[in-house]
Amino acid sequence: MESGPAIFAGTAFTLFGGALLLWTGARVLHRAPVAHGVRPAASITLATLSGVVFLALGVWCFGRI
Repeated sequence: MESGPAIFAGTAFTLFGGALLLWTGARVLHRAPVAHGVRPAASITLATLSGVVFLALGVWCFGRI
């Protein structure tokens, strides 16, 4: 019963982190802006870092099961 929330959180974090990295990569490949009104290097760095952090949180949640 206690592993249910960990599975849900791990799935949510992993899916969001993976989708964010995939979306950021697609935007960079097409040379499209990741965030409007922000320097490209800063927005790419922040989006990539956020995606990696969410993936790491998802792996950590799955490790707690």
